[in-house]
Amino acid sequence: MTKQLTCDVVVIGAGMVGAACALYAARAGLRVVLVDRGPVAGGTTGSGEGNLLVSDKEPGPELELALLSGRLWSDLAAEPGVGASIEFEAKGGVVVASSGEGLAALGEFAAGQRAAGVDARAVAHADLFELEPQLAPDVAGGVFYPQDRQVMPTLAAAQLVRMARDLGAELRTGRTVTAVLRTPGGAVRGVRTDRGDIHAPYVVNAAGTWGGDLAALAGVRLPVLPRRGFVLVTEPLPRMVRHKVYAADYVADVASRSAALQTSPVVEGTAAGPILIGASRERVGFDRSFSLPVMRALAAGATRLFPFLADVRAMRAYVGFRPYMPDHLPAIGPDPRAPGLFHACGHEGAGIGLAAGTGHLIAQVMSGAAPDMDLAPFRPDRFADSPTEEAS
Repeated sequence: MTKQLTCDVVVIGAGMVGAACALYAARAGLRVVLVDRGPVAGGTTGSGEGNLLVSDKEPGPELELALLSGRLWSDLAAEPGVGASIEFEAKGGVVVASSGEGLAALGEFAAGQRAAGVDARAVAHADLFELEPQLAPDVAGGVFYPQDRQVMPTLAAAQLVRMARDLGAELRTGRTVTAVLRTPGGAVRGVRTDRGDIHAPYVVNAAGTWGGDLAALAGVRLPVLPRRGFVLVTEPLPRMVRHKVYAADYVADVASRSAALQTSPVVEGTAAGPILIGASRERVGFDRSFSLPVMRALAAGATRLFPFLADVRAMRAYVGFRPYMPDHLPAIGPDPRAPGLFHACGHEGAGIGLAAGTGHLIAQVMSGAAPDMDLAPFRPDRFADSPTEEAS
């Protein structure tokens, strides 16, 4: 007979967001069980680039969350042994414009960010090459963002889980949640898995692209859809690209509601040597099919930014699915439709960067503390009466 587990909070999903929720809940003194049907970082996290960005976010609640989360990531990285174990790099980001018109728009965007607390430094054409000597000579100018950082996502998720377990949290992988248990009055009382029940007054939905399916098990609606993206990985190289570098139109692609394929060049080096090349976005369900046109578009965009890449071999490509929400804001906080159910999903491509802040805020609310920022814009029930978008 399977032994029944009892705890204070069950976190569903052992990606970066779930790992952060487990860690901060454990630090708040709660007894935590972290559950995933696969391994740690087996979903979207394992297909990510590890970006901790403020540069791509316009003023508003997501940027506020990114600034909070960035501070928390820096605090975590400063703890003994953590920074090196997660390959934390405070390398900064460079956004470039290819025309005078584009540069003017980028400057206006950066001015709004500065007013919201972002360190965004305008960089003239000639000065760009001090930051990135290998850049194409025809770029018009750009903006440097010192607060952009990077981690190695699978290592970082594993480290957060390890830190949570050191505080008593339990990890249960290979367990599929089949139901969210509720009292006759509708309050959450745990989950049912294919290997037994786990009883708890709090359940956190950190299931990423499957967050909508998990919400449905609790009888509530959350319109999370998968948004596919590919990443090209080059052969290992000396540090030829010093920062995360991307074209200004990447910001517009992130904010787009379109289901059609969009690509914009994003190039960054890694501590291990390979260069990561993105970014593509399209809503095609969970289709993992290899796409040669996408690979060509990514390679072409990258070589426009960095001509030397034309002579560099691409060693592999991988695909992942970002948890897309119609208004591009994640669902964070308690769900009034199912007391005891918390959501921490729908971060799209920003989940790694926003994970620390999300976990911190969730833990504050569960432990009865006032959250460090207003969670109203992230209310899980804000889509209750709107139709679900369908992938084309």
